Amino acid sequence: MILKNLDKSFLINLLLIFFIFLLDRISKIYVINLDKKLFGSEIFSSKFLNINLIWNEGIAFGLFSFNEKFFYNTLTIIILIIIFIIFIMIIKSVGFKKYVLLMILGGALGNVFDRLYYKAVPDFIDFHVGNFHWFIFNVSDIFITIGVIGMIFFEIIDKDKPQNEKT
Repeated sequence: MILKNLDKSFLINLLLIFFIFLLDRISKIYVINLDKKLFGSEIFSSKFLNINLIWNEGIAFGLFSFNEKFFYNTLTIIILIIIFIIFIMIIKSVGFKKYVLLMILGGALGNVFDRLYYKAVPDFIDFHVGNFHWFIFNVSDIFITIGVIGMIFFEIIDKDKPQNEKT
């Protein structure tokens, strides 16, 4: 009965969030199991990409890592508040903007799940050129980054429209 009352776009939105969350969960579980199997050694190494599990207790790309539980828990609460705000923004958005917000939400839910379950986020994708390594990240971070870039793009494009065309 409830499913009949939900419109098609709501179900598509929910499926996109679920797909991102599931893809993230599968990749993290796979890498965590490989790490256990290989006793913490490097999982994969090549000229530009390494797969090596680290546990991130901070936010995006390991920023603001804390050892104290109070700061960690405070940061987690702030992240949950931001997720709620993104959810409200999704409800009020349409079109392209809604889909980039859904990507951010799906990625954020993947990472907050890990923060609550593991007390840290497993990061494992390490791009590098020579000795220069980018921040180590995961699948959720990819979707969050794509969503943020999409939001920036949307805001730049939207600023070019005359004020009377904006809704």
